[in-house]
Amino acid sequence: MAISKPIPLSDILVPERLRTVDEDHALAIQASIVEHGLLNPVTVRQTPNGKQGYSLVAGAHRYRAVELLDEKEIDAIVVKADADEAVLIEIEENLFRNDLSVMDRAVFVQTYRDVWEKTRGEIKKTGRPPKSSAKLALLSNSPVDLIAQEAENGFSEACADRLGVSRRAIYRLNAIAQNLPREVRQAISGTSIADNQSQLLKLAKLDPDKRAKAHVAIRESNGDFRAAIDLLEPPAKKPDPELQILSRLIDSWERAKPATRKKFLAHAELKAAPKGGTA
Repeated sequence: MAISKPIPLSDILVPERLRTVDEDHALAIQASIVEHGLLNPVTVRQTPNGKQGYSLVAGAHRYRAVELLDEKEIDAIVVKADADEAVLIEIEENLFRNDLSVMDRAVFVQTYRDVWEKTRGEIKKTGRPPKSSAKLALLSNSPVDLIAQEAENGFSEACADRLGVSRRAIYRLNAIAQNLPREVRQAISGTSIADNQSQLLKLAKLDPDKRAKAHVAIRESNGDFRAAIDLLEPPAKKPDPELQILSRLIDSWERAKPATRKKFLAHAELKAAPKGGTA
């Protein structure tokens, strides 16, 4: 059973987070705490064998906001959880939030899947239920039924319940998380790309060698997606129009009969050089 109590900040270890703490977000929470107090406690778990007695499970922005206020302790809910269960709790809490970027949500969903398989076994695909006109009519009127029909047993069903999205959307998020290296995700964080699913999917579909360099391109372009893609895939140079005309003239000349060539030379007011001589 979880208990709630104030805990000194110095007793709480803040491990590396799946979602980077946004300092501006923490400052906004700080202002809210000043006016209203801390409305939602952070979540921690006991780590008696560590240097600090507790580890933060969820609420990194709230923790940082209280830290900015120079407070010595914070209200916390203490849950019984090991390291893997703590990751699931962190993800489940964050997946309910509306301020997650597409990239953050993708990382959470993929990590949730990884931990699910680690703790509960490999996820195996099952067949879809047969379709019928009656079922299609039902699904067209009920998003809840659509989610229920599309979700599979295991991870997808559980995650769909928490996210309120279809299986297809979950797979798109997985594609983003699986194919974007950590360096790329860090470069994207805080840019408009992080919340643009189509741009994230395009990055995820790049050749592996280009994906490996994407973080450099994103930083060089200051988060401008189009400019970053141009650095990774430079657009082909436009051919010189005069060279194109010359190429077509040469091709026509090679295919033309002697009589036609003479007419062309006459039209251009040129004289053909005598065979074996000079002009």
